[in-house]
Amino acid sequence: MAQNTSNTAPGAASTISNRLRIRIGSTAFTATLLDNPTAAAFKARLPLTVSMTELNGNEKYYDLPASLPTNATSPGTIQTGDLMLYGSTTLVLFYQPFATRYHYTRLGRIDNPAGLAAALGAKNVTVTFELQ
Repeated sequence: MAQNTSNTAPGAASTISNRLRIRIGSTAFTATLLDNPTAAAFKARLPLTVSMTELNGNEKYYDLPASLPTNATSPGTIQTGDLMLYGSTTLVLFYQPFATRYHYTRLGRIDNPAGLAAALGAKNVTVTFELQ
């Protein structure tokens, strides 16, 4: 697959890869990051291995040490596999769908989230995010 072969402006390194590998134990998922300033800033921090905290039986979160740019909106419904930013520092990976009134900045989504809930489990978990 060719990457960044179109007429891209110099300095547009954020378009090099929007493919993300998310490793949870021995299980790996692929995700597609959005083309936005938040995802670009997140990619600049990769690879990243973090201990994500369980919350509400539907998500894992990690508080980043520094802010990312935001453009928060209310998604209405969270989907399994959504990767979002809450506030400017809280990285959230959702493993169960639900309705919400909270506002998030979208980072991307796991391409095929089948098995995500089982891989994440009900407790805190170590997750690695890396570009493919």
